[in-house]
Amino acid sequence: MAGFERTDAHRAAGEETAKILIDIAAVNFRPAEPYILTAGWASPVYIDCRKLIAYLEERRRVIALAAELIESDIGAGSIDLVAGGETAGIPYAAWISEALDKPMLYVRKKPKGFGRNAQIEGDVGEGRRVLLVEDLATDGGSKVTFIDALRTAGAVVSDVFVVFFYGAFPGAEETMAKSGVGLHYLADWQDVLAAAENGGYFTPGDIEGVREFLAGPAGWSESHGGRSA
Repeated sequence: MAGFERTDAHRAAGEETAKILIDIAAVNFRPAEPYILTAGWASPVYIDCRKLIAYLEERRRVIALAAELIESDIGAGSIDLVAGGETAGIPYAAWISEALDKPMLYVRKKPKGFGRNAQIEGDVGEGRRVLLVEDLATDGGSKVTFIDALRTAGAVVSDVFVVFFYGAFPGAEETMAKSGVGLHYLADWQDVLAAAENGGYFTPGDIEGVREFLAGPAGWSESHGGRSA
């Protein structure tokens, strides 16, 4: 289960989310000095979803859109707990757990190394169905650590939700599929491009730069000092 098929409703929610991120300057464009993402990819564009925590009305709207998507595509009735990945996923998991009226956990990248040596904070329980929440996904690699930790603790993990999915670099949906989970998200770079064009946010040169990147992200990354496919 690699993910879900995006409908017109998904795209509308994606473009609205993208517009919000653009409006709060969480979308950054720097083709002359590319960003190197955590996964090693070089990218002329960067999304900082963590910035949303500082904007009350905007984050409330994004969380409302997230709750609608989770309800329609996963079903709140099939979720027992919402887990946030350290660190950026924790606030999103807190807001979504409140919106869905579900208890929350958070998962460390590794056991803390003292005390109970816990990697998961909260009460998991054997066989409980957990939705993993993160702010974004590039190639999906970091999600596997959290999924494995939850499953080791006895949880059932079949879905991951992120606010933003790069939807450009290879591997994310395949990685999720190999882990037996579906990847769900509000917005991707195609949504940002559509919102930017509709709102006249970027210059024509900026738009063309994004199009060039999206036409061949792995090749663009390799030619700009990042990892290759």
